[in-house]
Amino acid sequence: MEIIEKYSSPLQKEILAYYKDLIRICVNEYDKRSLALVKRSFEFLMEHTGETQEINGIHLVKFSSGLARMAVKELGMDAIGVSAALLLHCSELNQLSNNDIASGVGERTATVIQEFLKISDLDTTTNQGQSENMRNLILTLATDFRVILVKIAERLYLMRQMELLEEKEQIELSCESRFIYSPLAHRLGLYNVMSEMEDISMAILEQEEYNSIAEKLKASNQRRNRFIKEFIKPLQEDLERERLRAEIKGRPKAISSIWRKMKKQKVEFEEVYDKFAIRIIIDSPLKKEKADCWKVYSIITDHYQPNPERLRDWISAPKSNGYESLHTTVVVPGGEWVEVQIRSARMNVIAEKGLAAHWKYKGIKGQAGIDKWIQRVRETLENTEMDASNLMEDLQLSQFSKEIFVFTPNGDLKKFPENATVLDFAFDIHTDVGSSCAGARVNNKNVPIRYRLQNGDKVEILRSKNQKPKMDWLNVVVTSKAKGKIKQALKEAKLKEAEHGKEILKRRFRNWKVEFNDVSIRKVIQHFKYRDAIDLYFDVATEKVELLSIKELLTSSEKPLEVKAERNEEETVDRLIKTASRESGDFLVIDEKLANVEYKLSPCCNPILGDAIFGFVTISSGISIHRTNCPNAQEMLSRYGYRVVKARWNSSNKEAFFPVSLRITGMDDLGIVSNISDVISKDLQVNMRSISVESIDGMFEGSITLFVKDTQHLEALIRKLKKVKGVLNIKRMDT
Repeated sequence: MEIIEKYSSPLQKEILAYYKDLIRICVNEYDKRSLALVKRSFEFLMEHTGETQEINGIHLVKFSSGLARMAVKELGMDAIGVSAALLLHCSELNQLSNNDIASGVGERTATVIQEFLKISDLDTTTNQGQSENMRNLILTLATDFRVILVKIAERLYLMRQMELLEEKEQIELSCESRFIYSPLAHRLGLYNVMSEMEDISMAILEQEEYNSIAEKLKASNQRRNRFIKEFIKPLQEDLERERLRAEIKGRPKAISSIWRKMKKQKVEFEEVYDKFAIRIIIDSPLKKEKADCWKVYSIITDHYQPNPERLRDWISAPKSNGYESLHTTVVVPGGEWVEVQIRSARMNVIAEKGLAAHWKYKGIKGQAGIDKWIQRVRETLENTEMDASNLMEDLQLSQFSKEIFVFTPNGDLKKFPENATVLDFAFDIHTDVGSSCAGARVNNKNVPIRYRLQNGDKVEILRSKNQKPKMDWLNVVVTSKAKGKIKQALKEAKLKEAEHGKEILKRRFRNWKVEFNDVSIRKVIQHFKYRDAIDLYFDVATEKVELLSIKELLTSSEKPLEVKAERNEEETVDRLIKTASRESGDFLVIDEKLANVEYKLSPCCNPILGDAIFGFVTISSGISIHRTNCPNAQEMLSRYGYRVVKARWNSSNKEAFFPVSLRITGMDDLGIVSNISDVISKDLQVNMRSISVESIDGMFEGSITLFVKDTQHLEALIRKLKKVKGVLNIKRMDT
C-alpha cells in the first residue's frame, strides 16, 4: 500500500495496525473476492482522506476502520456492508459523488452509501415527526437492509464514544437510539446491540437509577460468580456423560432490562428474581440441534425444579426475526430463580448477529419469517395515506412483548403480538375480511371481535354484509396493519359523507343568496375552528353543526373582527434563544439576575438546584427548565431539539428554596408519621407544604412535599429519613 506513505510516520504506524487488524478478522469471514473488496475500499479511503481530517478528535481513517471492524465482528456484515462502513464518512466529508464511489469500489457499495446518507439527512432532533422518519427508515430497510445495519452500527459506535460529545449531543443521541434504533435492532434480532444501546441511553437519560443498579450488581459480583460455578458443576458432569459438547456461560442481565422489570413489577432491585442468566451453547449438527437442546433441558430439570409457565420454545417456532432458543426458569435450593437459555452454536450466532447472520446460514429456518416481516412492512407502508405512527408504535411495543401463535381453519400458523384480537387476525387475512368482521369462532365457540387471541387458538372469522369499520375499532386492534386499514376505511367513509355535506351546503347557500366560494367557506372554517373544509362538510352531513348559525354568520351586516395574525413559531423560538444566549453565553444560567428572559421551573419534574437541567423554549411562556431525566425529556429532545437550550444553575445562589415531593413506604408502626414529621421539621428544620399517608395491610405509603435548598440538602434529608425505624424506601417523585 504505497498510498499510506502520504501520512506522517506516527500516523502511518497507527493506520497500518488498524488495517492489519481489520484484514485479520475478514480473512476468517470472507472469500478472496470479498476480501479484495475490503482491501480496495481501505485504499480508496486513504486516497481520499487527508492528514488532518478527523471525527470527534479521531483521524478519519482510524474512525472508519473501527466502525468497519465492529460491523464485521459484532454484526456479522458481508463485504459490501463493511465496504460501505469504511467509506460513508469519507464520502460525506469530501462530498464524493455516487459515480466516484461506484468507479472506485463498485456500484453496490455506492448504493448503500447513497441510501445511508438519505437516512442521515433526516434530522430526528427537529419538529419533523419521528413517525415519518421511521417510515423512511423502514422503506429503506425493505430495499436493502444493509443500510439499516450500517446505520445501527454507526449509532452504536458513536454511543461508545459518548465522552467525546457535548451533553446536549449525548442526550439527543441517546433519545434517538432509544426511540428509533434500539427497536429496529430488536426487530432485526440484534439483541446484544439493543441491550448495549438501551444501557448507554439509560446511563445518560436516567443516570441516577443506572448508577444505583450498576453498583448493586458490582457489589454482588463475587457471590454471583460463586453461585454460577456451583450451579453449572452437576450439569457439566452430565453433559460429558451424554457426550454433548457444550459451552456454559453465566452473565448478569442488562441494567436497562433489570430497570424495566423494576418499573413494570413495581419492586426494588433485591426483589427482581432473575437478575442473571445461564446460557448453554451446544455443538451439534443441524439435524440433531432440536433433539440435543431438549436433551440438555432434560438434564437441567433432573437437577433443578422448572417453572412450567416460564418455558419458552423458540426452537419449534422461531421468532419473526429468526431468533431460536429454548428458555426455562428453574429454582435452586434456597429459593433463588435462574433463567437458563439452551441453543446450538448456529442459533447463538443468529441470536447475537441477528439478520446479518443469515448470510452465513442462508436458507435455514427463520429466514422466511424475516422476509415475511419485511414484505408485510413494505406492503403496509406503500399505502402513503397510512399514519406512520402506527408502525412505530408497533415496533416499539414489540421490542419487549411476546408473540402468540394461532391457526387458521386450514391449519396454517400465524404470528401476532401479545394482546392481538380477532379483528387483528381478520385484517391480517385481507382488508375486506377485516372490514366486514362481525366476530369469530375460536375453538368452535363464538366470540366477539374484541376477543384476545391465545396461543394455540383455531380462528374462523364470521362476516356480515352490514358491518363497517368504526372509530372505536382503533382501540380494539394492536397491529399497525389493522390500525392503518381501519383509518383508511374511516377516511374513505368520511370523504363520502363530506361530499354529501358539501352538496347540502351548496343548496343552502343558493337559498340564502350567498356565493359558494373559497372566501365564504374559509370564513365558516375560521369561525367554527375547523381544521379543513372536509371536517366542515362532514359535520354538515351528520348534522353536528347548526345550518342556521352558518346563515347568521354569512348574512350578518356586522363587520368581522380583525383577527390578529398568529406569531410565527420558529421566529419566536429563535428570538427567545438569541435573547437567552445574549444573557448568559453558551449556557442559560438560572438565578435571580436573569431579567430579560422569562423562565419557569417546570412542574412536570420540579427541578431543584444541583439537578442536571436543560431549557425548553415555549411559544407563550418563555423558557421552561426541566431535569434531564424528566419524564417528558425524551419526547421534547427527540421531536423538538431545535427548541432546547443548554442550562445550568448559578451555584453561588443558595438562598432560594425549592419544592420537592417524596414518596415514602414502610411498616405501619405506631407513631411512624410523627417520627417522620419530627425529623423533617425539628431535626433538619425543613418546611413542609403537605403530607398524606395511606395504610394498607400493615404497610403505609405516603407522599410529602417540602422545601429544600439543593440536591445535597435533599440527599441529606433522605439519608436521615431512611434511619427512621419502619421506613423501608424513599423515592423522589417527579411531580
